[in-house]
Amino acid sequence: MAFATFARRICSGAVLALAALLGTNAGASSIMLPSESAYPESITSTSDGTLYVSSFADGGVVRVRPGQARAEAFIAPGAFGTRSTFGVLADERSGTLWVCSNNASAFNAPGPSEVEGSFLKGFDLGTGEGKISVALPGSRTLCNDMAVGPDGSVFVTNSFAPEILRLAPGGAILEVWLIDPLFVPPKDGAGLDGIAFGSDGNLYVNTFASGLLLRIEVKDGAPGKVTQLVTSRPIALPDALRSLDGTTFLMIEGTGSLDRVTIAGNSATIETLGEGYLQPTGVTRVGSTAWVAEGQLSRLIHPSEGEGPRLPFRVDAVPLAAR
Repeated sequence: MAFATFARRICSGAVLALAALLGTNAGASSIMLPSESAYPESITSTSDGTLYVSSFADGGVVRVRPGQARAEAFIAPGAFGTRSTFGVLADERSGTLWVCSNNASAFNAPGPSEVEGSFLKGFDLGTGEGKISVALPGSRTLCNDMAVGPDGSVFVTNSFAPEILRLAPGGAILEVWLIDPLFVPPKDGAGLDGIAFGSDGNLYVNTFASGLLLRIEVKDGAPGKVTQLVTSRPIALPDALRSLDGTTFLMIEGTGSLDRVTIAGNSATIETLGEGYLQPTGVTRVGSTAWVAEGQLSRLIHPSEGEGPRLPFRVDAVPLAAR
């Protein structure tokens, strides 16, 4: 996720690349995104290697099936009341693609519709048809990313308020699951961002502007103690957080790196797997490959401060097995 404060703090622009690990795309390093204004914000995948990518500027979601060489439209821009699309998460157990939809017009991204507010949207993972739309409660809302709990609940980070929201299985409203002072965002920036469950059953989150990595103890679905983890080095503008195995995660730093985060006790070892990305915004894992999305969002938010986007947009493949 990138905002005005983010865009001014890191260098602008970059190329993106997208590819499938399975099928005839095995070993491919990149697949182009079709739009010259894609500005991808998030990426997710299913177990067969299909990739799904959201778009900060265009809205909608594109898909790359295993064996395909190009991305194709999956959810049309503006479909089912969506606007700018942020976090995406494939939930194969429920057959749902979860999508965060926001009015990002304040960031020079009016989007494909005029829908106000911030929403969690659920689409059929097979057909792309809209299934559920739930507004985030409150006056300061930005649906950023989500994680699915053991019981099927969807947990959502609100980057503009110090809260994690929860949609219960079969529910129709997002409830405030947890508020904590460590979640408080800066006045003009983003707070909570990436979110993922570990194999220990606890929930892990990062905060974008303040660069924190936090563990939330979870028991019987209820939140417990929030612990700020001690990282082996400072982390800057941490973004997407995806489970790798056990209590090891993939994480993006908006300043340009893909990290492996290994948690032991109250400590977290940060290992850089790839660097030199410009404004990366998302990551997903397919087998032994991580796919990194670079949003180039400052070139959209502040066009007068630099050049236009470097084209084509892509998302990059990073081998994991050899590292």
